[in-house]
Amino acid sequence: MRAIDRFRIWLADVASVRWLDAAHTLRERFREDRLGLTASSLTFTTTIALVPLITVALAVFTAFPMFAKFQDVLQKWLVESLVPDNIARQVLGYLNQFAGKASKLGVAGLAVLLGSALALIFTIDRTLNSIWRVRARRPFGQRVLIYWAAITLGPLVLGASLSMTSYALSASKGVVGAMPGGVSLLLDILQFLLVAGGMAAMFHYVPNTFVRWGHAWMGGLFVSACMEVAKKLLAMYLSQMPTYSAVYGAFATLPILLVWIYMAWVIVLLGAALTAYVPSLIAGIPRRRSGIGWQFQLALEVLRELDQATLLPEKGRTMAQLCTTLLIDAQRVEPVVEALTGIDWIGQLNEADVYGAEARFVLLAQPDHVTLEPLMQSLLLPRSPATEKLWSHAHWPTITLRAVL
Repeated sequence: MRAIDRFRIWLADVASVRWLDAAHTLRERFREDRLGLTASSLTFTTTIALVPLITVALAVFTAFPMFAKFQDVLQKWLVESLVPDNIARQVLGYLNQFAGKASKLGVAGLAVLLGSALALIFTIDRTLNSIWRVRARRPFGQRVLIYWAAITLGPLVLGASLSMTSYALSASKGVVGAMPGGVSLLLDILQFLLVAGGMAAMFHYVPNTFVRWGHAWMGGLFVSACMEVAKKLLAMYLSQMPTYSAVYGAFATLPILLVWIYMAWVIVLLGAALTAYVPSLIAGIPRRRSGIGWQFQLALEVLRELDQATLLPEKGRTMAQLCTTLLIDAQRVEPVVEALTGIDWIGQLNEADVYGAEARFVLLAQPDHVTLEPLMQSLLLPRSPATEKLWSHAHWPTITLRAVL
């Protein structure tokens, strides 16, 4: 498929999203998933890991002298694009100062710094997988290799691209002098797309589940746009009401930086939640209220669909088909599917690697022979001394799955 056709499909998906429902969904996810508390935790971890990350980047650039010029370009762009202008220079100066001192540490000290940097990466990994309701994590060694490559190679690639852009602009001094406004706009668009692309890549690769690039780009553009708005609002607030400077004086940079990091993480987590729920929003799936026993009811609906699918040639249903048929989003049905897989009632045929198709779920249990007891203990009422009389008098262990379906 050509790039222009993919772009048209992506625009159609964006137009089909019910953005009012998206706002309600983000509000619910922010409350139910406690994203505000998670953003606070990430703010603390980020503050601790900032110096180690800068130290690793400096070590990478030091190891490759040919990239020495990229270092200044990358640091300046990162700070100016991700931090409000009011505190960008102070933050860059402090980070360089601290990282310069950290580079003089011994092996043990550097190991602690690298551990702090990886702690931030693993926290982000755990948070995003939680938003996507993914419980099966990648192996620890695989995660370390992937994120270590991102920490070390990422600055080089980004710095090289920014340096080439700077070289191209400096080589066309006549054009720059004739159209300063147009060049400034071009750089702003490039900066906007770089942030959006970085966020899209994180939303696509970090969750241990399949995330379409088009959906990831929606979340990335949402984050980049909200970042720009938040920077302008924070800069306006600091210029109109210099409360922090009046109270903290020269120390005002730290609380302002903490406030900004918290705002940035809230925006990133909301972008991740938007990306996770984009398939449901595009399909127009209404939000279903959850209540007591709703997971058990949803499990019966899933089993009924898979039982009916045994009569079809494909013998199963994909996650997207289940969500569309049952009018529910994937984040709510995945825990139920996992519970059914845990009791060996359904199985997953992962044909993505062979045929490029989405994995199908098939019914393994025989409804005429299995009883309802395993499902009830898993999702409704575990059997215990307090509920033993209820179980014995209700005769639930004798009810077959077929009778319920």
